Amino acid sequence: MRQVFIFLMTILVFSCNSAKKPKKPDDLISKDKMVDILYEVLIINAAKGTSKTILENQGVHPEDYIFKKYRIDSLQFVSSNEYYGFDVEEYESIIIRVEDRIIKTKDEFQTKIDKDTEEKQRKKDSIKQLVDTLKVKKIRKLDETKKLDYKNYPDSSK
Repeated sequence: MRQVFIFLMTILVFSCNSAKKPKKPDDLISKDKMVDILYEVLIINAAKGTSKTILENQGVHPEDYIFKKYRIDSLQFVSSNEYYGFDVEEYESIIIRVEDRIIKTKDEFQTKIDKDTEEKQRKKDSIKQLVDTLKVKKIRKLDETKKLDYKNYPDSSK
């Protein structure tokens, strides 16, 4: 994620150096699609940071995956990113949408994790309760056995 942030900031800085706005590319990526692409880039870079070998073993190359999925090429992405990056407010609105989407996804996963944790705890508690009730039944059964009058039973030692 840090690499993507540095990459985006570098493009932003270089795009601010030129005094005139870059020409609108003929194949400009729409803002919505740009949000989707940047979101995917951040997710893949986060995954690559934690499990790079798994991705490599699966033959997944993040950049190629993004370009194929969205049917774009690197030049189209760079020129669109440069175009949007020139207008800081416009680019900031794109980045905010990406951040909002990441937060929403994180919250959804956290909700699932919390539900799973609660379910595991509930099962653990119910098993403990079941074990406790079995102990009580066993103790009662032992108590009932002790109460039996063995005087009326024939002596088995004879």
